[in-house]
Amino acid sequence: MVFVVAAQPVWGDENKDFVCNTRQPGCTNVCYDSIFPISHIRLWALQLIFVTCPSLMVVVHVKYREGKDSKYTAQHQGSHLYVNPGKKRGGLWWTYLVSLIFKAGFDVAFLYILYYIYQGYDMPRLSKCALEPCPNTVDCYISRPTEKKIFTIFMVVSSAVCIFMCILEMFYLVGTRLQKVLKVRLANERLLFAERHEVTNIALPRSSYIRVDPTIGSQQNISRQMKTEEAAATSL
Repeated sequence: MVFVVAAQPVWGDENKDFVCNTRQPGCTNVCYDSIFPISHIRLWALQLIFVTCPSLMVVVHVKYREGKDSKYTAQHQGSHLYVNPGKKRGGLWWTYLVSLIFKAGFDVAFLYILYYIYQGYDMPRLSKCALEPCPNTVDCYISRPTEKKIFTIFMVVSSAVCIFMCILEMFYLVGTRLQKVLKVRLANERLLFAERHEVTNIALPRSSYIRVDPTIGSQQNISRQMKTEEAAATSL
């Protein structure tokens, strides 16, 4: 919306109103090509296309899951393969994460390209040009340099904010995923610990054990032990 409403009116007259203080044929065109190797508006249009493409990956993946779920529902009498095909789980989670990485990467790349081509984000009122066929160093002027500078800074800040938001969302996705994995692992460890230390038999009380009397026969000791165990079982 910002690109359509503001960018085109601001940058639509850059070639027409670019003026150099010479009448040498071809000098103005050569200087314009040197100062503006690529138009800002075309560069931003290309950036918009590249940044939008990763979102199409997510849309296509969601549509694929919806179609797969519809086929599964038709073959299995109404049961669904996905509870919510648009929920970021499984492969869709990875697709969304990769789309965020591509978005941030494209924004960073275009910010660097803009900075590299124009040696910064400034828009000078006066530019010097000494290329052929200019007879000497001529002064060239662009139309509305302050307005174009403000809009350029606005677009740069907007791209930086988008990059920051993509990075935050990536951290959020990875953080929530790690939190879920750790919770599942902790629950499994607790369950395994409980299974390993589960008490299967109830131990007899300490008072039920008797010491063997060496002064009497072994048969009498066995009889005493059996009576004690029967009494303990009766009390339980």
